[in-house]
Amino acid sequence: MFEYCTDPETLDGLRWLSCYLTTGKHINFYWSFVTVLVLLFITAPTALAFGFLGAMSARAQVAPVRWLGQAYISVVRGVPDIAFFLFFVIALDQGFEWMRHQAFCPDWTDPIRQGNDFLVCPDAKLPLSSSPQWVHEVYGFFLAVLTFAIVFGAFAANVMFGAMRAVPRAQMETAEAYGMTHRQTFWRVLVPQMWMYALPGLGNLWMILIKATPLLFLLGVEDIVYWARELGGTINPRFTDYPHGDWRLWYFLALLVFYLAFTRVSEILIERLNKRLRHGQAIVGAGA
Repeated sequence: MFEYCTDPETLDGLRWLSCYLTTGKHINFYWSFVTVLVLLFITAPTALAFGFLGAMSARAQVAPVRWLGQAYISVVRGVPDIAFFLFFVIALDQGFEWMRHQAFCPDWTDPIRQGNDFLVCPDAKLPLSSSPQWVHEVYGFFLAVLTFAIVFGAFAANVMFGAMRAVPRAQMETAEAYGMTHRQTFWRVLVPQMWMYALPGLGNLWMILIKATPLLFLLGVEDIVYWARELGGTINPRFTDYPHGDWRLWYFLALLVFYLAFTRVSEILIERLNKRLRHGQAIVGAGA
């Protein structure tokens, strides 16, 4: 904040606007954009890893592993995202605390579940009550990333499972005829060609993931939607405030521009990657 911002009532015009846009709440608003981007660039590869493991499990020759992979895909895809987010974050948090409770407090005799309350020993709390605020924020962000990755990993698994089945069987048989093992055929033939079929679906999934980031607010993370609502609402005039009317329209318009620009850049990059993967490849039903 600038030196002349001490008394908002004495300001007008650009000086007022410069002070208003550099308040502590606005700095948090700007940082929330970084939070969203960090979430996306951590969640995307994590969800891809979950999806790849899920797709491998769904096509495994061992029946229990195959059933587990298919159940993961079916259950997560069949539950509405909002319901899953609201349930799973609580379940994850309580699951972690239960495991810590069993490890750190074996002599605890009181029941953990007491009506609607979930009570563990103080040493098992996550994070500890004595932890600084940034630890609480990082832990909440970690739960959000893990929840997003599990949800979108199920959709990615379904896409990659279909992509694996789309690779022509003749190529697999040719590789086996040359003496490749099942493992070599999977990693050297199936996986490299699978990405050509999976990329369109994964690209759509990336777009959906971008649009799902406002759900961070439901997970307790102060994201860009939270701050846009807070800053855009009418601020009552006080000595230390910069009063204004209902500006939510302009704040949400800024979010609209941000998401449109981000998705457009993503579309361009996905299209370039798609052309690179398909270069020199003849795919049934698609151009070379």
